[in-house]
Amino acid sequence: MSLRFLPPAGAPRVLAAAQLANSIGDGAFYVCSALYFTRVVGLSATQIGLGLTLAWAVGSVAGVPLGALADRRGPRGTAVLFALATSASVASFLFIRSFVPFLVAVCLYATAQCGLAAARQALLAGLVERSARTGALAHLQSTLNAGLAVGAALGGLALHEGTRRAYLAVFALDAVAFLLCAAVLLRLPAVAPVPTRTGGEPLFAVVRDRPYATLTVLNAVLLLRMPLLSLGIPLWIVERTEAPSWLVSALFILNTLGVMLFQVRTAQAVTDLGTASRAVWRSSLIMLVSCGVFALTAAEMPVWAVAVVLVAAAVLQLVAEMLQSAGSWQISFDLAPAHQVGQYQGFFGTGVPVARTLGPLLLTTLLVAWGVAGWLLLGALFLAAGLATGPVVRWAERDHARRGGPVTAAAESPSR
Repeated sequence: MSLRFLPPAGAPRVLAAAQLANSIGDGAFYVCSALYFTRVVGLSATQIGLGLTLAWAVGSVAGVPLGALADRRGPRGTAVLFALATSASVASFLFIRSFVPFLVAVCLYATAQCGLAAARQALLAGLVERSARTGALAHLQSTLNAGLAVGAALGGLALHEGTRRAYLAVFALDAVAFLLCAAVLLRLPAVAPVPTRTGGEPLFAVVRDRPYATLTVLNAVLLLRMPLLSLGIPLWIVERTEAPSWLVSALFILNTLGVMLFQVRTAQAVTDLGTASRAVWRSSLIMLVSCGVFALTAAEMPVWAVAVVLVAAAVLQLVAEMLQSAGSWQISFDLAPAHQVGQYQGFFGTGVPVARTLGPLLLTTLLVAWGVAGWLLLGALFLAAGLATGPVVRWAERDHARRGGPVTAAAESPSR
């Protein structure tokens, strides 16, 4: 890999190393977990779906208090704790033989993952200057995609082997990967904990910050692109087009490689709340066009033409994803008070489990049941959320100024 793809030396590079470790394990886990629990453990698809839905619902609710814990106890130690908890939850999968233990373990896994994400964001905020955070997150996202790709390849080997021992090796790999992640995080400087309450401020102030809460909801809508890539598009290709099924894998690889190669470059143009709002708006407009192009594949045309149109739509989606990611990172950090980054990031991060929980039902209804009309409605939903982001960001700026000045000013100098 060329040096220009590496994050800057120091905290960003160490954070990227930790990200790489756990994403390799997760890539293998994601590829193999569903088949392991159905073929080896004997759970039904309904049980797995119910368990994952409940688990991510629990994780999303736990995000705010766990983020507040990172603020109060210090984000480095908290991140290490959650990395160890994630490792333990994955290791427990090795011994699960029925639904109830599976439900307990997957709830622990989702909760630990949400806590780790919030603590890691707070750790980055404490170690990286505000102006460099979006760039650092772009490097981390590229690293995440690279690790997932490597892990998915390893998981593919286990799927090819198809034995219980091969599946268990994948779970062991993921558990060890999170142990390695914890060890790497310990190489970072400690960030001093900050008080989460000042004066009469409520314990979980973020839930009363109406502009930020609104932005979190809008971001959750925009994050429907995640289940769209993993579920909506594959179902559309298989059930509504004449394209070969192997295009599902090809489009996923295209997205993974695209983010890995171009996310950092895309994020360079996002430097403040103004450029972030414009990036999100452009992202939503491109998603509208992408949805329209996907809808075209329902028309009668040669298979090769369907494939070309699908690739074109996937490229548009990739560009929109990178713009939306960069814009949302900048917004979520710049509007978080410096002494409450953990709980604010924990709250903003609930958009991911919410999109993963509600997205499958919404997307299957829109795309599989409604077809072309569903694609157009989905595109309009993306556009509406993107258009609303700018005005809500300005509302948040006014609200923070009214309450005592811009929060970004307080976040200029990170603790070291």
